[in-house]
Amino acid sequence: MTAPEAAEATGAAGAAGAGKGIAERRLHPVTPLRRAWAPVAVVIGWAVHDPDGAQRHLTRLNTTTLLIGLAVIVPAAALYGFCSWWFTHFAVTETELRIRTGLVFRRTAHIRLERIQAVDVTQPLLARVAGVAKLKLDVIGTDKKDELAFLGADEARALRAELLARAAGFAPETAHEVGEAPSRQMLRVPPGVLAMSLVLSGATWASLAAALVVPPLLWLATESVWTVLAVALPLLGAAGASSVGRFVGEYDWTVAESPDGLRLDHGLLDRAHETVPPGRVQTVRIVEPLLWRRRGWVRVELDVAGSSNSVLVPVAPREIAEVVVARVLPGVTVPERAALSPSPRRARWCVPVWWRGYGLAVTDAVFAARSGLLRRSLALVPHAKVQSVRMTQGPWERARGVADVCVDTGANKTVRARLRDAAEARELLQAQAERSRTGRRDARPDRWMA
Repeated sequence: MTAPEAAEATGAAGAAGAGKGIAERRLHPVTPLRRAWAPVAVVIGWAVHDPDGAQRHLTRLNTTTLLIGLAVIVPAAALYGFCSWWFTHFAVTETELRIRTGLVFRRTAHIRLERIQAVDVTQPLLARVAGVAKLKLDVIGTDKKDELAFLGADEARALRAELLARAAGFAPETAHEVGEAPSRQMLRVPPGVLAMSLVLSGATWASLAAALVVPPLLWLATESVWTVLAVALPLLGAAGASSVGRFVGEYDWTVAESPDGLRLDHGLLDRAHETVPPGRVQTVRIVEPLLWRRRGWVRVELDVAGSSNSVLVPVAPREIAEVVVARVLPGVTVPERAALSPSPRRARWCVPVWWRGYGLAVTDAVFAARSGLLRRSLALVPHAKVQSVRMTQGPWERARGVADVCVDTGANKTVRARLRDAAEARELLQAQAERSRTGRRDARPDRWMA
């Protein structure tokens, strides 16, 4: 036996030994039906990319050729779906979630349990009918979510509970017994309130007005149907996404508190079960559109490191929203409006009118910056989450003696305190750097079920 053959044999034996005793599982048997669409999607994509060529080929086909093509494509798609399902396995070990995929090119993903920061269960409409669910994992240091699609709905919830228990440090033999942590409902958004909030949203009316006004003007200017359609369809899509799309996605929004974080359940057609991981929230924004103020409503958005979760509360009374914010940012109190110091009056020469919307408050726990007049937004950044702080000052700002103070977070986002007095900005720069150091030193660990 040559040296390379010996090394290969040793590696194979080691891999077999490492996998010995680990029970691998397959996805739900309905999964091949989902994956069988991949070859069909390739054909559809080619037809969309080259519609003229697709039309020419279709006109040359007779009934017999078309039936033969279907007789080949359908079994091939079914075989592809079955093989991709058959060669996909996953297993939970003491330290990682292991996912093996690939028929020709094999891929094995090793997901360390301590790196998992969120485990979400989602059910698209057809998946709800079939009784299956998709498990999505947010892992520190990755931009794309790993997923297991599809699992049985009960199996997905049980696996989610097991992964969270393992990540929290429970022993493997007791992780199955821990089960899903209990939860307490904090907030539920009624459908009527959600619909009214969308009606009173400026984005809804702006996108609808653009969809109704721009196409007729283009027709008068160009008299080209294709130009009008090329502009009208995206505008109508944007109008639908800002109204009907948001209503469908945020329908029956529920926030519940549990030891593994805040759980978010929502969706009319596609049901999503998401988790806001404890300690991973970098920024919370309390948004207050103009037409919501008489009703006292706000929207709460957030930035989570390595996660796509961006909405915490779609609409709620300010008092209730502040209670939810206090849960996701322990020890943080939302500053009162009177506590926010405005920009100096000379800032009006830099940003006319809108300078009145800027404000700043720095407490022992949080850096709070306000912006906007018609759509107020108050950004809250815990000192422990500030990665860097800097002062920026353009030539016109230098002439007026003002500057911006910017704090960067772990979610690759920046929060700006606009148009502060230059001397105040320099002092704030030094003080914020010190607060960030002490905040990170005294911060609680980012652990599940802490």
